[in-house]
Amino acid sequence: MAAQFSLCVGSSPIARRIGLMLSAALLLALPSRAQQVQVAVAANFAAPAKALAAQFEQASGHKLALSFGATGQFYAQIRNGAPFAVLLAADEETPEKLQAQGLAVAGTGQTYATGRLVLWSKQAGLVDGQGHVLRAPLPGRLALADPRLSPYGRASAEVIAALGLTLRGQAVEAAHIGQTYQFIASGNAALGFVALSQVYENGRLREGSGWIVPESLHKPIRQQAVLLRAGSGQPAAAQFLSYLRSAQAQALVASYGYSP
Repeated sequence: MAAQFSLCVGSSPIARRIGLMLSAALLLALPSRAQQVQVAVAANFAAPAKALAAQFEQASGHKLALSFGATGQFYAQIRNGAPFAVLLAADEETPEKLQAQGLAVAGTGQTYATGRLVLWSKQAGLVDGQGHVLRAPLPGRLALADPRLSPYGRASAEVIAALGLTLRGQAVEAAHIGQTYQFIASGNAALGFVALSQVYENGRLREGSGWIVPESLHKPIRQQAVLLRAGSGQPAAAQFLSYLRSAQAQALVASYGYSP
């Protein structure tokens, strides 16, 4: 089956040459039978993962079966034998642990995105562009992911500490960043810290108001992908990891607010 692949990396001769080389590489690697790859995806990366899957499937003919959830939960499932072939984690520690424990293929860890944190409210005008709303009496409950389980939760706690804030019982913790977003979107929390990718696309917030937290206020949120032991015999899984490093994939990831 022929595959169509178009790289949106610019119009220069070099960019066109890179696009043609990548397209040719994927087409040459196309197997006689398409494979389905089970991919565990950190909840913050759900939207870009769906877009990346559509591009990869069109280019390669393979199918990606995406599961979304907390990185810590995926770690437990993988240790208990879950048949995921690839993990897109929200941190770098989990892929490193899986490689050390022999549950992932050594040397296949790669940073596919650096996450950004945003203080966000569904209500327009509630959150100012400098985050001063945090220093005034809060307009309601503030949601954040559990710092013990979520890399974005840890970053949120680091921001709160760096700003010297006392929340006086107004914070509500969610199990993971996906649930944090739901608390705010449903109105159960007035505002909160979420992944920028959950509310941002093509250079702007999709709705509401927000303050993109300066990266100097927390440790970098480096998100790593890794080939798991269950995927070591699946060429399509390795192809997907290679695709994540392509110019097209990285441009799409950046469009959701991630740093390179």
